[in-house]
Amino acid sequence: MDIDKFQKLIEETYLKKDANRGLSKTFMWFTEEVGELSRALRENNKEEMKKEFADVLAWLFSLASLSGINMEETISKYTAGCPVCHGIPCICIEK
Repeated sequence: MDIDKFQKLIEETYLKKDANRGLSKTFMWFTEEVGELSRALRENNKEEMKKEFADVLAWLFSLASLSGINMEETISKYTAGCPVCHGIPCICIEK
């Protein structure tokens, strides 16, 4: 599935509910999912990681939709490589 289709699917499935909840409370749900992903990563639980990566992605796309952001357009920041050094792979020196 491409990015635009995924965003539309998430909108069809959750946008009304998320809009009623509001951006702030939807963001709180997103951060809860990030916490669950953190736990799965810490425990190195691959099955839970798969579930939580999917949940984080879905909530992120929902937040973008609530904010009027098209994720297909947003990712263009990275289509030419690192947005700082433009390298693929990135050759930026970490500080």
